Amino acid sequence: MELAIILMMLLMVVAVGAMKLSDNGVTFPFRQKPQLFTPVEHTFLKLIEQAVGQEFRIVCRVRLSDVITVRQQANKKKASMALSRAAARQLDFVLCDREDMRPILAIDLVHSQGKDGYKTQKDWFVTGALDAAGVPHARIKVKSGYSVEDIRECLENKLIPYRRVQQKLAQTPTHNPKTPKRPTRPLRSSRAQAA
Repeated sequence: MELAIILMMLLMVVAVGAMKLSDNGVTFPFRQKPQLFTPVEHTFLKLIEQAVGQEFRIVCRVRLSDVITVRQQANKKKASMALSRAAARQLDFVLCDREDMRPILAIDLVHSQGKDGYKTQKDWFVTGALDAAGVPHARIKVKSGYSVEDIRECLENKLIPYRRVQQKLAQTPTHNPKTPKRPTRPLRSSRAQAA
């Protein structure tokens, strides 16, 4: 009798395990989305691409913690809390330098449609974190009828500090390490030496 009960329980465990491992189970209840971006995001991405041209790379849906990091002097507990809060936030678009992928500008879309809207309330944590890290943040309200020039003007207003730094770097003379450094004073006297 006991053997029959043990065999019955073993059979039930095997049956439950087989159901979990089968494709019809609920272990992976996923399907492919029909599109990666919403129509609004896709349209806006095209506008940004046309506005910035080939100057920047555009990265979409980036976690805030991928753009910023905590200073080394920060308290470990506060740093851990700040990083977990940053990991929970997402930026819609980030303009990055084409060469080294350094974040240049964060862009968030603001939707006022729907019951609560999307990012209608300014997230002070995101804004403060980006300001502290020196990354400009543009919040652009979604509406129909934006032209490429409208988007370019909005982005250029946020890129003014970046443009100033680039201008200073372009004006700074660069030292070519392949050319030997010339002495600034004579190595020996140019006067004739007395015998």
